[in-house]
Amino acid sequence: MGAGHAHTLYRAGRSPVHTLPPHCKIAAVFCFVLVVVATPREALWAFGLYGVLLAAVAATARIPAGFLLRRLLIEIPFVAFAVLMPFVAEGARVDVLGLSLSESGLWGAWNILAKGTLGVAASVILASTTELRALLLGLQRLRMPPLLVQIASFMIRYGDVITDEMRRMRIARRSRGFEARGVRQWGVLAKSAGALFIRSYERGERVHLAMLSRGYTGTMPVIDEVTASRAQWTYAAALPLTALAVCLTGWMLT
Repeated sequence: MGAGHAHTLYRAGRSPVHTLPPHCKIAAVFCFVLVVVATPREALWAFGLYGVLLAAVAATARIPAGFLLRRLLIEIPFVAFAVLMPFVAEGARVDVLGLSLSESGLWGAWNILAKGTLGVAASVILASTTELRALLLGLQRLRMPPLLVQIASFMIRYGDVITDEMRRMRIARRSRGFEARGVRQWGVLAKSAGALFIRSYERGERVHLAMLSRGYTGTMPVIDEVTASRAQWTYAAALPLTALAVCLTGWMLT
């Protein structure tokens, strides 16, 4: 996978969550999300307990609440969609603060908000405690198709390369007095986009030829063999197993 790759979501630390093998954390988060999705929406208390579980994991990982809440802003489009559901859904109507809202729409909005927020929060905690390179190694360890792992690896690495190229092109335009103030400047921006595509394509060809010259045959060598002990698997399974107990209780009580 090559050298490490930092990203803005990752928060360096030495907590017990940080030191867990990546494939254990990926499996734990995946199973936790499945349990949350399988929970009946009428079990309101269950989602509160899920939130407490994630808060405990975040506290163990020493992730500040502000850091976590800022990263949760990514789900704003889903929140907007959920807010509209009670107004556009059909079925029985109920009055809430003088507004006639759909009962099924209210339950649907709650279902999306609760499960979506918990899923995003679990993903943010995973990304905050695991480097991108470690995530890729974890997916590889979980037997994800190697080609998909390679594609993800190249996307992560060369996304920053293209971003840097865009930044240099923007600086070059500004140094020549260019300012995008209206439709008349769209032609220049279109030419810049075309030049960026050509440069990226040519860079990709050069990288591919360099890989072939070094013996690349379609698979990447595994430099770090990530393993996990039984104790580490047990520690990682605490979250999804506790959530599963909450889910089963929710089904029995509804």
